[in-house]
Amino acid sequence: MKIYPIHTGNFKLDGGAMFGVVPKSIWSKTNPADNNNMCNWSMRCMLIEDGDRLILIDTGVGDKQSEKFFSYYYLFGDQTLKTSIEALGFGLDDITDVFLTHLHFDHVGGGVKWTDNSRTKLETVFKNATYWSNENHWKWAIEPNAREKASFLTENMMPIKENGQLKFIDRIDDYQHNALPNIDVIFVDGHTESQMLPRIKYKGKTIVFVADLLPAAAHIPLAYVIGYDTRPLQTLKEKETFLNLAADEDYILFFEHDYYNECCTVKHTEKGVRMDQSFTFKELFG
Repeated sequence: MKIYPIHTGNFKLDGGAMFGVVPKSIWSKTNPADNNNMCNWSMRCMLIEDGDRLILIDTGVGDKQSEKFFSYYYLFGDQTLKTSIEALGFGLDDITDVFLTHLHFDHVGGGVKWTDNSRTKLETVFKNATYWSNENHWKWAIEPNAREKASFLTENMMPIKENGQLKFIDRIDDYQHNALPNIDVIFVDGHTESQMLPRIKYKGKTIVFVADLLPAAAHIPLAYVIGYDTRPLQTLKEKETFLNLAADEDYILFFEHDYYNECCTVKHTEKGVRMDQSFTFKELFG
């Protein structure tokens, strides 16, 4: 097995929305904001080469939305999903599985594109891949609540189903062993219903792609819950359970949105679980 970080570009989000009840005087020390109160965030995905399977975890925001839509998020950076995959010597048609942690636009948008410049027909980007979600979350996304409606875009989801590429990972409880080969899934519900966090054993380490349970290392303290979460008190409980386990078992946390930290470990302190060491994936695994 080989694992590669996949960088799909960066965007900006309001710092207050990303740190909830935590005041700017505190969060701005780790995540400085511009004059519009916007902070820098990554859209970092993961590619897993395992035998004859090439598994992509999340797809970034893509490029098919309108100019007005993208003006809200100030996309920047030269890296894209396509160029990052191709830089590793793979093509888009080599992807066999696309694992979607959840269906918010910044996680799923890169999996569907317009067929041509006329923008009249959509198609999946990864023609040979199975796209994995779960039944609870899919239903939640296609019948969205008012709070999340702007994040669940029909054009990001329905072409996957219409093309026959959608499959569901069963949710028996909060933890599913070998949901995909060599990938366990931790289910969490605070951010959105049945978000899936992949847990992978790799070179003697355990890596967890923490998605939006922990968008960044700055969100490790329990009270740092993003304003987008639908069930913030549940997020608090899920974070506490997960972070204690991560500290006990020396997990490596792989961050999707942290502009400053790609990976870290955590440790127990008198103030609770906190970040221990920060590093890039390459620094640890070469």
